[in-house]
Amino acid sequence: MLIADPQSACTEPGSYRDWHLPLAHDQLTLAQARADLARVSASAQDIPLMVQLVENPKYRIPGIELFHGRVELRQHDAIHILLGRGLLNKDEGFTIGFTMGSTRQVTSIEEELFVSIAAHLYPPPYRFGHEDIAVFRNGLRMAHIMMCKRLDNIDFTEYEQQPLAVIRSQIGIDRNLLRAYYALEKERYPRCASSRRLLDK
Repeated sequence: MLIADPQSACTEPGSYRDWHLPLAHDQLTLAQARADLARVSASAQDIPLMVQLVENPKYRIPGIELFHGRVELRQHDAIHILLGRGLLNKDEGFTIGFTMGSTRQVTSIEEELFVSIAAHLYPPPYRFGHEDIAVFRNGLRMAHIMMCKRLDNIDFTEYEQQPLAVIRSQIGIDRNLLRAYYALEKERYPRCASSRRLLDK
């Protein structure tokens, strides 16, 4: 869970900023992809408390579900990989939105509350800018269209040795639909690295 500052996400170099496994790399196993991501990803203790309170199920209040689709960091990383997203602002927004949308239980009030917190209460560099929010909303809707399995309910450990293409097929992540959306995102944000590289080979 690492979000870059909106003003610098498209320009500053850096290892986590450069990390991306495009959808085309679908013969890698999840374990291989995880090993590559581990070189640059944040550890759980590096994530600010405000972000964890919103996104990590460990902080759920019994009987109260403020945000559907909360996942632990290991699940979250697997979803980044399966969606072919890196670690920049828009990648994070899409991944969170898609995970929440896969539950098909997110209300408009819940959506607006998350957006408000991510835009105003998340500390820099985790804070969402207006474009990140737009991509978050697109991820939310894309999951509704795709009707994949609920990603927050999947134990990805049983998929570790399977190729990404097989996992996507088994859980209902449609690569063609993703590619169609990614082409639109690339056209909409041509100056942003996270959007430009989505369809890389």
